Amino acid sequence: MAPQALTHPGTHPGTAAGATNGLARPRLLDRLGLPRPLLWGYIGLALFMVGDGVETNILAPFLTGDHGFSIPLVGTLVTVYGVAVAIAAFLSAALSDLWGPRRVMMIGAGIWVVFNLLFLTVALTSSNVMLIFVTYGLRGFGYPFFAYGFLVWITATANPRHLASSIGWFYVAFTAGLPTLGALVATGALDIFHLSMYQTLWVSLVLVVSGAVVAFVGVKDKTGRKPLVDNPSEVVTVLSYGLKLLATKPRVQLVMLTRMINSIPTYGMAIFFPALFVDRFGWSIGQFLILTTVIYAVNIPFNLVFGALGDRFGWSRTVTWFGAVLCAVSMIGLYVVPVYAIGQGWPFAYGLTLLVGAIFGIGLAGFVPLSAIAVSLAPQQPGAAMSSYNLGIGAAVFAGPLLVALLYGPLGALGLVVLFAALYLVAAVMASALRGTQPGFHGVPARIPFNDARLN
Repeated sequence: MAPQALTHPGTHPGTAAGATNGLARPRLLDRLGLPRPLLWGYIGLALFMVGDGVETNILAPFLTGDHGFSIPLVGTLVTVYGVAVAIAAFLSAALSDLWGPRRVMMIGAGIWVVFNLLFLTVALTSSNVMLIFVTYGLRGFGYPFFAYGFLVWITATANPRHLASSIGWFYVAFTAGLPTLGALVATGALDIFHLSMYQTLWVSLVLVVSGAVVAFVGVKDKTGRKPLVDNPSEVVTVLSYGLKLLATKPRVQLVMLTRMINSIPTYGMAIFFPALFVDRFGWSIGQFLILTTVIYAVNIPFNLVFGALGDRFGWSRTVTWFGAVLCAVSMIGLYVVPVYAIGQGWPFAYGLTLLVGAIFGIGLAGFVPLSAIAVSLAPQQPGAAMSSYNLGIGAAVFAGPLLVALLYGPLGALGLVVLFAALYLVAAVMASALRGTQPGFHGVPARIPFNDARLN
C-alpha cells in the first residue's frame, strides 16, 4: 500500500514559508526564495560542509606519507566511503519522511562526530588498516543524512512557486563548504597556522560540531520536527516507497541518472586531471588546484541564479541547456583549449583554461532545478521522491573514479573527456523529457494553493 498524503499544518505560503497574501509587500528573503524559518539551517549546513570538506585535498597525502598507504589503497578507502555515501543519500530522504528531517539530521551529525573521533583517536593512532576502513567508511553515512535531510526539510517548507530558488540556496551553502571553503580552511591551517595534517583533521571536527549546533538551535520551524507522512508506523512501506518510485516511474529513473551524470565527471576529473596538467600541459598540481577553486567558486552564486531562473524560464529547459549542454561543451573545452593554446605558444593559455573552467562551474549549477523536478514527480511523498535524486548524487561519488580506473588505460585522458561530454549530452536528452510538472509551464496551472500542490 502506498504511503498516505502529507499533512503540513501551518505551512501555507502565508505562514511558514513566509509568502504573503498579496496585501503585504513580500520581504526580501521571500523575494529571494530563501525560506525565513530555515535561515539558520542554511548557515549551519555551510559550516558543517566546510568541516567535511577540510580533508578533501589532504587525506591522500596524509595517509600515504604518515601511514604508508599506497595510492590504490587510498582509492579503495575512498570507494568504500563513496558506497556508504550513496546508501545514506538514498535513505536520507525516505527516513526524513518517516522520522522527520530534523531527527535524520541529528543522526547524521552523531554518526559523523562519533566515527570521526574513532577515526582520529583509535584508527589513525594505531595505524590499523582495518579500523581505518571501518571508521572512515561508516562516517560516510554522516554528511548525507545531515545535508540531504535538510534538503527534504526545505522541500516540505518552502513556497512551491519558489522551490527551485530555495533549493538553489541549499547548493550555495553546500558547495561553499564542500569543497570550496573546506579546502581553503585546510590550506590556511597548514600554511598560515602551520598545523600538521593530523591537527588539521581535528579542525574539521570543530567546524562540523559548530554547524550542527547552529542548525539545531537556530531553526525553530516545526515542520521538520515530525514525520512528513501520516503513517510513520509502516516502516517497510515508507522506506520501500522510494525504491518503488524508482522501479515503476521511468521519469524518476531519469532524474536519478541525470543527477548522477551531473557529478560523475567532477569526481573523475580529480583522479586523472592532475596528471594531465603535469604530463600533457606542463603545468603544476597547484595550478590544477587553482582551476578546481575557480570552478566551484563560480559555481556557488550560479546555484542561486539558476534556481531563480528555473522558476521563470522552466525547470526542465534550464537543466537541459544551461546545465547539460553547457557542461558538455565546456568539458571538451577543458582539454581542447589548453592543448590548442599551448600548441600556438600563447602565454595566456592557462588563463583561457581558467575561463573555460569557470564556464564549466556555471554549467554544473544549471542542474539545480532538477531537485524541484524530483519533488514534483511524487508530491505526496517529497522525501521518497528525493531518495532517487539523492541516490544519483551518492552513486557519482564512486562511479566517477571507477570509470577512470576501468577506462583510463584504453581511452586515455582525451577519451575520458569525450566520454564525459557524451554523458552530458545524454543527460540533456533525459532532462528534456522531464517537462510537464512545473506550475505555469506546459499546461500545468500557474497558481496552485500550497497544500493542494503537495496533496494532489
